[in-house]
Amino acid sequence: MRRRSIVLLGLAATVASLASLGGMTPAQAAGQPTLTGQTWQLTKLGPVDRKKAGITARFAADGRVSGFSGCNNYSGKYTTSGRSITVSRKLAVTQKACARLVMAQERLYLAALGRARTYSIAGGTLRLRGASGRTLATFGVQSQSLAGTRWTVVDYNNGKQAVVSVLAGTKLTANFDPAGHLSGFAGCNDYSGPVKTTPPKISIGPLASTKKACASPAGVMEQEDAYLAALGSAATYSMQGTTLELRTAGGAIAASFSRAS
Repeated sequence: MRRRSIVLLGLAATVASLASLGGMTPAQAAGQPTLTGQTWQLTKLGPVDRKKAGITARFAADGRVSGFSGCNNYSGKYTTSGRSITVSRKLAVTQKACARLVMAQERLYLAALGRARTYSIAGGTLRLRGASGRTLATFGVQSQSLAGTRWTVVDYNNGKQAVVSVLAGTKLTANFDPAGHLSGFAGCNDYSGPVKTTPPKISIGPLASTKKACASPAGVMEQEDAYLAALGSAATYSMQGTTLELRTAGGAIAASFSRAS
């Protein structure tokens, strides 16, 4: 037994040493998720199941936290020391208005972030706890796989250094199949083409589309051309809850989407 214990301890030390040499923590070397480097999706707010809320948190290595809080996007600062964590109560939050119950849930979630004092990660689950040790919020790692997902376009880059909303009366879509193929509706025509992803990198195209011409609403063909060009310019992507965002190599928004029901 003693020899076996010595061997196991030696293996653990080797893993830790290799992780250090590679710039990784032992948890990373063992394939376990760490606080930074992934999108965490809320599964419970206190004891209440919130899997369908689409609420997320992403903790960046530079000390910034951001995500989707159910109606709005938020961002701010956080600090950690060991297993202690402090999230700034002064978060920047967009000002979109949603249904009353959604807004109430958002306020509860943001308040929970501000009350967090410790965190733990085990089995792919992140838990934020308050000063009393009670679990305030529970998260799981959100998959970044696009395969089998369907989206509705919210806004897109018009190629004139502006991100604009979709024209009233039109609905643009994007559907990613498991075989690495993208298809959808661009406002007048259907389109399709190959897509390659290695999160967070993405490459789309070349795209082909049908040749229908549409006269209304005004500007629909210009919108279609700009949207398809925006797809082709995408270099990175990120999913947070029910939101997908494509960005160019320079970091500009190419297009953003909401998950289709």
